[in-house]
Amino acid sequence: MQHADSPLGSERLRHLSLVWTLLSTTVLVAPVSLAAEGSLSATGEAIGASIQRPPNIVLILADDLGFSDIAPYGSEINTPSLSALAAAGVSFTNYHTAANCAPARAMLLTGVDAHLAGVPNIPEMLAPEQKRYPHYRGVLGHNVVTVATLLEGAGYHTYMAGKWHLGSTPELLPSRRGFERTVALADSGADNWEQRPYIPLYDKANWYADGEPYQLPEDFYSSRFLVDKTIQFIDSHIADERPFFAYLPFQAVHIPVQAPQKFIDPYIGIYDEGWDAIRDARQRRAAALGVIPPNVEMVGMQTTEDWQTLNADQQRYEAKRMAVYAGMVEAMDHHIGRLISYLKSQDQFDNTIFIFTSDNGAEASGPADPDAFMNRQQMSAMGYNTDYETLGLKGSFSTISPSFASAAVSPLAYYKFYAGEGGMRVPLIVAGESLPQRGVLSDAFTFVTDITPTVLAFAGVQPPDDRYGGRPVEPIIGRDLAPVLSGSADRVYSADEAVGYELAGNAALFLGDYKIVVNRKPLGDGEWRLFNIKEDPGESKDLASLHPARLQRMLSAYEQYKQDNKVLEMPLGYGHIKQLALNTLHQHWRTPVIVGLLTGLILLPFLVAYRFRRNP
Repeated sequence: MQHADSPLGSERLRHLSLVWTLLSTTVLVAPVSLAAEGSLSATGEAIGASIQRPPNIVLILADDLGFSDIAPYGSEINTPSLSALAAAGVSFTNYHTAANCAPARAMLLTGVDAHLAGVPNIPEMLAPEQKRYPHYRGVLGHNVVTVATLLEGAGYHTYMAGKWHLGSTPELLPSRRGFERTVALADSGADNWEQRPYIPLYDKANWYADGEPYQLPEDFYSSRFLVDKTIQFIDSHIADERPFFAYLPFQAVHIPVQAPQKFIDPYIGIYDEGWDAIRDARQRRAAALGVIPPNVEMVGMQTTEDWQTLNADQQRYEAKRMAVYAGMVEAMDHHIGRLISYLKSQDQFDNTIFIFTSDNGAEASGPADPDAFMNRQQMSAMGYNTDYETLGLKGSFSTISPSFASAAVSPLAYYKFYAGEGGMRVPLIVAGESLPQRGVLSDAFTFVTDITPTVLAFAGVQPPDDRYGGRPVEPIIGRDLAPVLSGSADRVYSADEAVGYELAGNAALFLGDYKIVVNRKPLGDGEWRLFNIKEDPGESKDLASLHPARLQRMLSAYEQYKQDNKVLEMPLGYGHIKQLALNTLHQHWRTPVIVGLLTGLILLPFLVAYRFRRNP
């Protein structure tokens, strides 16, 4: 079937043959340079030296995983598979993404800024005034080309199993955006144990397989199922010796937070000391590992409660919530290990590049006390329970509170939706037996748009010009990370190259080691601040008054970013949780009033959690 953003596919085998010829007749593989179109980049030579054919590429995306949620970045959570990958490649400690899922995924898969790609925010949170503009629809536009399309055109098998969230109409599903085989969740999230929605915005959990509606199996658990499907897809063509690109976007650890009991049990008791103790311990481990500079200061978040004010039952419940979260992370890691074992059994591991990251920082909109009577009633209205004994299991609805979310992003400030480092800075591991550097940390500033050009460089595939498949397309703006991966350079952005970002009025601009950032209410104050995020990733020292000239220069660069990327001003009174509630009510305006009231009640805890203010 011809893909919506594919050119004529008949050339792909010729392209693959050409790539293989280049690799077999030269000593070094030279990834395509984005700086000089049509030339080969010497910076990537060392990376490809031992690769005899184009490598397989596995792109693994966690959902709402915080900066220090895995062991290589300082976590107490057991993640042996990811630790092994970190030991086999380069771990980036200054990598940034969008602060919520769909914009991050759009940039990850295209290398184009989210606004120009049509996904400035998730569609569930876009205001009606914004949706009038074609680039503010919250779905991936046809003015961009996915990395899957480019790889498929070069002869790769392309597979996807997991959350898509870039459009649900037939022409927008991944089966029409370059993926040969797919099983995809079109929504922002869903239950991990069965086919059911997690918020009342959706009438059902919308899963698709190869473009057709799909019914999940009875024994479904998301992380296990998605790895099973990935292995099935790879295995179906393993004999033809063509390379593959597998995109594996997990549901873990998006709400509802759920995990098998055997993964929860090891963490019972681990979190009994509370969120501050976990946050401090992660900070110390991250510093000892070299992930952050020593003596990084942390900012206390307004939404973090005092653990000591909770009674024994409340502490027990909060600790269980975090144990379920940790169990879900470890379950994901376990199933990543199954995929790795399969590739080793098929002699594919040595020629596979793994890229692991998260779409954004930790989610902090879980209610502060989901076990309270009103919250239990609200969950019951959706068919969920919040009982301590079964928390995380089938039929339960679990989250972590903003307080434990501050530990998940330790030592950073803010979390998902906001432009603070906790919302944007996440793990990035690039690993493979063919990489020249192993077990290395890099503090080079990197951005989510860098993933597509890096993947293309590994595959030896030329990025598109300003036209592709007979139509104009947005150019890739990201950078190939090959210079850092090979050790030939310590950064891919010079000190005077700016990278801008905006999401729902929360905004940032990165320039060298510096960042300006503004966060809207309720957690922010709407004021621009300046930080040296290389020395101060915790954003504890605002340098705006000390360096006013630098601040003004960066503000000017941000205004240019807004203009270049068609960033719209936010409607008066906009709030992302409020807009989600309004969009939900609008979706169900034909139903009885009681459904609308229940919708409001169900969403109320999320709003309250974001508006919560700790007494000074």
